[in-house]
Amino acid sequence: MSSSLEESPIINSDIENDVTSSHRNLVENERVEQTTGWIKSRTVLGIMGFLGFANVYAMRVNLSVAIVAMINSTTPLPSNDSTLDVCPASSPSNNSVPAKPGEFNWTAEQQSIILGSFFYGYVLTQVPGGRIAEIFGGKLVYGVGVLLTAIFTILSPIAAYVDFKFFIVVRVLEGLGEGVTYPAMHAMLARWIPPMERSKFAAYVYAGSNIGTVISLPISGWLCTLDYAGGWPLCFYLFGGIGVIWFIAWMFLVYDSPQKHPRVCPKEVEYITSTIGPQEDKPNMSIPWCKFLKCVPLWAILIAQCGQSWLFYTQLTELPTYMNNILHFDIVSNARLSALPYLTSWVAGILISIFADWILSKGWISRLNSMKLWNTVAASVPAFGLLGIAWAGCDRTAVMLLLSITSAFGGAVYAGNQMNHMDLSPQFAGTMYGITNAASNICGFMAPYVIGHIISDEQQTLGQWRVVFYLAAAIDLAANLFYLFFASTEEQDWSRVEEDDTPDAPCSSWESIMYPDS
Repeated sequence: MSSSLEESPIINSDIENDVTSSHRNLVENERVEQTTGWIKSRTVLGIMGFLGFANVYAMRVNLSVAIVAMINSTTPLPSNDSTLDVCPASSPSNNSVPAKPGEFNWTAEQQSIILGSFFYGYVLTQVPGGRIAEIFGGKLVYGVGVLLTAIFTILSPIAAYVDFKFFIVVRVLEGLGEGVTYPAMHAMLARWIPPMERSKFAAYVYAGSNIGTVISLPISGWLCTLDYAGGWPLCFYLFGGIGVIWFIAWMFLVYDSPQKHPRVCPKEVEYITSTIGPQEDKPNMSIPWCKFLKCVPLWAILIAQCGQSWLFYTQLTELPTYMNNILHFDIVSNARLSALPYLTSWVAGILISIFADWILSKGWISRLNSMKLWNTVAASVPAFGLLGIAWAGCDRTAVMLLLSITSAFGGAVYAGNQMNHMDLSPQFAGTMYGITNAASNICGFMAPYVIGHIISDEQQTLGQWRVVFYLAAAIDLAANLFYLFFASTEEQDWSRVEEDDTPDAPCSSWESIMYPDS
């Protein structure tokens, strides 16, 4: 028994690697404890990144609430005709804010175009933003992206008053600015965060998107009621102004790499460099676009994200309109209740990720099966929740409970496909993320556009909205099914530096997935 172990170089190598890894982890922890200063420079990066994402998402979603106050309602009051599939108007309460007619007579289709126009620009800068950040550093790319988003947010009310088309152009330009933020932050984290800290660190930084949504929706709803102070334009001026202030702090506090930071502790630089290596000295491999196109597991990630994005943006852009026109919440209640699903998703997403990592550490499930399991949870539970909402009808309490509870499981996506890019190719994970994120965010304008054709201008009904919910659930479930069949956690041959010169390094193709023994 012992002799066979001694003669097995693979087993001995694995044991040696485990010991070396454990020793490295102890050394890394010891070095972190020796870092001087009351706060680490990479912690500052994390805080500023979190606040940046919170702000850009606040600027992105405030229109979903503001547009309810901007519109001189195109939907008539509910009819007493019992043959119509509509909800009765809720009785006013002492806390209700009297509804004031908006200033714009935009049709339901025009409103959908406006809500989706942001994403026309957003999808265009994903890949270029990520690649520029990889080559030249992410500080300026991320910072300018947030700044441009803030500037065009401030200009949004002016554009709306000038012309409907001008408002759309401004929203597209705002999307162009924000499109670089996620890929640029990926590049920043790659240069700053040691591998042992990346999962936890990224989870907290990207949580800013959910927090921004949770904060923006109720505050925007409240600002829309302040007619004496300007009303709905305040939503854009406030968050846009905060974005400009954030940019000034970002440029002063954050730098592209530890080596370029003038105030970083030398021991922190030593620790980061020992775990990551000098990033500036690493050559950039050319991007294998053709291999990306033929890689089935990458398509699995892309399609899964598209399905989840369709459902997500159906909720994000259309939920306030549904609550106003169908359930008849006043705008303050509307905004607060619209934020609940994102709050539960944020909390549950962190808890589920911790639980998923714990199960993996116990060896009870493989990494591939773990990703498939949690991706299925993230897709199916919210999808069935939408189906439940479709049949909950006018029961406002049931609708909000279903939204809040089922949306919480959407946070499982962080333990699902979101980290799958790094398994396929650590070398090109940022660029691949930009590709899949750009594709999935096409749903940001496709979903509102399709919904605009389903929903009637004359009389919105529960039946029309059921079609909207059925469609979102079906797309999400079908996309997850594709992921279950074709996902992979194997690093692709074309990802490895030493095989970069091999002209025909194979990728997992359709034939190898469908016929593995051929």
